Amino acid sequence: MTSPPSSSLSVSEPRIEPHVRRIAIVVILGAIMSVLDTTIVNVALDDLSKDLHSSLDDIQWVVTGYLLALAAVIPVTGWAARRFGSRRLYLVALVAFTMGSALCGLAWSTGSLVAFRVLQGVGGGMLVPIGQMVLVRAAGPRNLPRVMSMIGVPIILAPVFGPTLGGLLLEHAGWQWIFLVNVPIGILTVAVALRLLPRDTPEEAGRLDVLGLALVATGLVGLTYGLAQSGTAGSLLAASVLVPALAGVALIAAFVWRALHIEAPLLDVRLYANRAFAAASLTTFALGAALFGAMILMPLYFQTVRGEDAVTTGLLLMPQGIGAAIAMRLSARATERWGGGMTALGGGLVTVVATVPFVLIGAGTSYWLIGAAMVFRGFGIGMSMMPSMTAAFAVLRSDQVTHATPQLTVLQRVGGSMGTAILSVVLQGGIDGAGARPTAAAVAGAFGDTYVWVLGVTAFALVPTLLLTVIERRARLRREAVVLSPPAPAAEAALEAAA
Repeated sequence: MTSPPSSSLSVSEPRIEPHVRRIAIVVILGAIMSVLDTTIVNVALDDLSKDLHSSLDDIQWVVTGYLLALAAVIPVTGWAARRFGSRRLYLVALVAFTMGSALCGLAWSTGSLVAFRVLQGVGGGMLVPIGQMVLVRAAGPRNLPRVMSMIGVPIILAPVFGPTLGGLLLEHAGWQWIFLVNVPIGILTVAVALRLLPRDTPEEAGRLDVLGLALVATGLVGLTYGLAQSGTAGSLLAASVLVPALAGVALIAAFVWRALHIEAPLLDVRLYANRAFAAASLTTFALGAALFGAMILMPLYFQTVRGEDAVTTGLLLMPQGIGAAIAMRLSARATERWGGGMTALGGGLVTVVATVPFVLIGAGTSYWLIGAAMVFRGFGIGMSMMPSMTAAFAVLRSDQVTHATPQLTVLQRVGGSMGTAILSVVLQGGIDGAGARPTAAAVAGAFGDTYVWVLGVTAFALVPTLLLTVIERRARLRREAVVLSPPAPAAEAALEAAA
């Protein structure tokens, strides 16, 4: 008797229940606001500097303050969701973000704008991880690939379209509307959340690990701040970069050591003992660096080498979003059929190949060629990012989701910050090396050299993805062996313990 193919083991194609779709609508709306605001402000920094009579170094805190608030608040979301309930905390985050957005639009000085951006960041930092917690729990294992592809839409597309929307608002309405645009969306999302999010009851969360929170939050803030300073310092070895970044790493290491030696840590870092979760987490980190780090390069290329304005630049970036949107729909089916590891590996290989044309980019490279390469690169990113996170959640128990979600969010954001910092320094070094008055061809060459680093980071992401593929394949073979030849109860218990 021949063994049935793995696909035949599934009785029916997973179907997303209506209540899960309703929750997904709320989560996607919240994620769009949070992720969009990490990039939409970047195109307005020059106008903000002029209108608020501030230097560019000072106005950069509008971006940095938001990122630091995100880094500080994400670690506590798991405990807070258990203590107060996910629905209640999600609504608080929505209100905080919406209020912060309204106040940002009314800001009268650089100081007030930075303060209001911090409030906005506190709300925004909780939206994505709490939304993922609610959706992952509601979906269940069978529907996990499809709901994760839904979450991936704003995470991948918002950074692409953020500069376009920002440029349009800046040109036709003023910088205030970059923030005020969130207010009607936020009010709508609060109303929808009140109606559609299921009520939940707070769980026993235990006492807040205050020392652990102080260690990890301060460490993430230090690491994020140090990496953000690299763009201004022009070197990763500058004291303004190294001191806060290394201090942050030391504090995070102290948190990890403490978390391994106490009974109820703020975040359960023992999850990484699960090899599948560890491999998926490392993949998420590396892909975050490859995606969000490279996101800064093409806008700068179009503006500095080709002389395009912000709106045109945003429109020229749309092919990558189109490729990612196509992949979002296909990635769920591919993950269900082949697993998150294999799907992410295939997407990573496509991303590597699609990055090669950017290594060869010049001042006169055809827009059609750039656009085609961007479609394939977006497709590869879309096929790799969310399947790797799906694989991470798939190996967890329901009670572990509140610990895992903040950690995956942090890894993705820190990876993006590190990728951005490294590529910014490499690019600036290449431009500076082209001379005091470099030609367009020389500047384009600096972009091509920087994309060699992007290629390396993307190739590095293939290593944990390959490991994840092997781990998933072994687990699938064990499950099929159990289905075809059910073991005795004792052996079954041993298999579950080994998994």
